[in-house]
Amino acid sequence: MLSRIMLVPSRLEIINALTGQKTMSIRALAKRVGRLYPAVYRDVQILLAAGVIGLDDKGKLAFPYDEVRFNFSVTGGGFS
Repeated sequence: MLSRIMLVPSRLEIINALTGQKTMSIRALAKRVGRLYPAVYRDVQILLAAGVIGLDDKGKLAFPYDEVRFNFSVTGGGFS
C-alpha cells in the first residue's frame, strides 16, 4: 500500500527535499537531509520501487513536481 511507503517521516523528508529540484544524486540528497548515505539509499530504493520517484537518463533522482499534497481519510474504531 502506497500510504505505508509514503507515511514514513524519513521518506517524506526525502520527497520534501526533492520537490522543486530538477535532479539530484543520492549522495547530494543524503547531505541535504543530513542523513547517512546507506539509510537514504535504502529509502530511495523503496520509493523507486513504488514508482514515487524516478531516475533521469544519467541515473540521478528525478521528482518533477513543484508541490506535493496528501489527501486521505482515516476510518475505523480507533484504539482499544
